[in-house]
Amino acid sequence: MAGQGRVMGVGGVFVKSADPEATRRWYAQALGLERNEYGEFDFRHTASAEAWRDGARTIFARFNADTTYFDPSPHPVMINLMVDDLDAVMARLASHGVALIGEPEDYPYGRFAWVMDPDGVKIELWQPVHA
Repeated sequence: MAGQGRVMGVGGVFVKSADPEATRRWYAQALGLERNEYGEFDFRHTASAEAWRDGARTIFARFNADTTYFDPSPHPVMINLMVDDLDAVMARLASHGVALIGEPEDYPYGRFAWVMDPDGVKIELWQPVHA
């Protein structure tokens, strides 16, 4: 069956790293991500759809070049990871010595916290509001 030529979502996020294996280990240990059969990480859309129904989504957004939202990262990109229990993820990060950037924040659309990965990329952790 042929498609309609629509973009269906984000198929991946690919980031250069000075030490890819060390960064993969950090994501596995500090954030609890499980590596797939290729040694990388993937997220099944069915899991987020089950948890948040219509609220499950991937945000694709552009920011002004002079934004400070990605600070203190020097990189022009930030990765937002959807989590099911922000408190549990923050506890795991703390147990691995990973400090938060600022304080967690609550909004009508979810809870947020921020950390830096070993490559200096800012990671935004987002626990959506259950739909």
